[in-house]
Amino acid sequence: MAFLSVIRRWALRDKLSIREIARRTGLSRNTIRKYLRSGDVTPKFSIPERTSKLDPFAEKLSGWLLREARKPRKQRKTVKLLYKDLAALGYGGSYERVAAFARTWRADRLRDEQSIGRGVFVPLAFAPGEAFQFDWSENWAVIGGVRTKLQVAHIKLAHSRAFLLRAYLLQTHEMLFDAHWHGFRVFGGVPGRGIYDNMKTAVDKVLAGKDRQVNLRFMAMASHYVFDPDFCNRAAGWEKGQVEKNVQDGRNQLWQTMSAFADLASLNSWLEENSVRLWHETPHGTLPGTIADIWEAEKEALMALPPAFDGFIEHGKRVSPTCLVTFERARYSVPASFANHPVSLRVYPEKIVIAAEGQILCEHDRVIERAHHALPRTVYDWRHYLTVIQRKPGALRNGAPFAEMPEAFRLLQQHLLKQRGGDREMAEILALVLQHDEHDVLAAVEMALEAGVPTKTHVLNLLHRLVDDGPIATPDLDPPLALALREEPKANVARYDDLRRQLKGARHAS
Repeated sequence: MAFLSVIRRWALRDKLSIREIARRTGLSRNTIRKYLRSGDVTPKFSIPERTSKLDPFAEKLSGWLLREARKPRKQRKTVKLLYKDLAALGYGGSYERVAAFARTWRADRLRDEQSIGRGVFVPLAFAPGEAFQFDWSENWAVIGGVRTKLQVAHIKLAHSRAFLLRAYLLQTHEMLFDAHWHGFRVFGGVPGRGIYDNMKTAVDKVLAGKDRQVNLRFMAMASHYVFDPDFCNRAAGWEKGQVEKNVQDGRNQLWQTMSAFADLASLNSWLEENSVRLWHETPHGTLPGTIADIWEAEKEALMALPPAFDGFIEHGKRVSPTCLVTFERARYSVPASFANHPVSLRVYPEKIVIAAEGQILCEHDRVIERAHHALPRTVYDWRHYLTVIQRKPGALRNGAPFAEMPEAFRLLQQHLLKQRGGDREMAEILALVLQHDEHDVLAAVEMALEAGVPTKTHVLNLLHRLVDDGPIATPDLDPPLALALREEPKANVARYDDLRRQLKGARHAS
């Protein structure tokens, strides 16, 4: 290109003849004339087309590369394996030619995807109260001194862009239902439509086109809150781009600035408080004002908030002979009368409810243990075993559930078990909880311990005093007139002194 610039300067600026330029450069006069007539400042070289041994197999190789690109990364064939397959079909060229073809094909496909498939979108606009978007993400936080992986629910109004983040230990149905309730509670109402990807907690099966086989419990929740679920196409996250962006913004605005928390409830309170704070600090971007300003106007278009959906997941269980049911590597006690019987276990985000025969038997705080090396936990309620120890009082000595009794009961047990028949007496005292208020029984035991008389008889005496020491309700009596005194006596103890003087030798009763 520098040589061509010299030729143009000699001819156009220095006005040298073609003959002189040819003499100085050693080029032919025709070549110099061609350069000057074309007017190009950059030399061009034509590459003659050459046939390749790969040309007959180019279409086949393109199809193979497209097939492999659609497979998971670990299941794709390498270019060397594709070269061997081509050689088996009769290809006689080199491997380098096949590798160069594959590099060119991948570069062209990536360029097409960035410019056509993924880079061009239609801007979306939503009316007030029309829709919300929902998605999950994974984040880490320090909970109770332990770095814990969390499943974070993101719910966002499509018009005002008001959002809420809520963290859970699992990404299950009961967590999904709980996240919707808290989202609608914070938003102050329910939009008309929800936009989701094809998550397994909502979609049982993806059918052709936009058809979906929706999970029945998810449909029950949508029917309760009266909104229409709408699911994106497969691998088309941009169809709910607002909440997808919210996942990225949340990591920068919230997760990187948070401190440690004592429990998950404290973390969720912090997330809710800071989500609302960001509404007031973040401009809407499309409409004038902040997210909070647009949300205030959108609230009028939201449906009034109904009661919370009873979002439990039910499992059928059989109670073991030790009065326990197992769920997620944890065991929960059940009243002894239902040992070896089938029960219904209802799973909520924070509790386990056990029901049978149309009634609630008991509730426990839910245990979610994410560390696989941790031992399974058992949650006892010692009251569930009271009917058992009436028949087997000796089980009190080493019964695991009774280690969780109140301190006063355990102190009384230590005194009684030193005596002969003390286990039977302790079992009978604990059985009083089945007939009386537990606080009254516990108060009677504490009074007996303070008095230094830790016996069954004294505990019963004190309990009866506590129970019977209330005001006695006496009915108003209306006696007949015939029984009424004509002259009511007056209280005067001096009369007894008069009686004593009338009797010789009389003395006081003392």
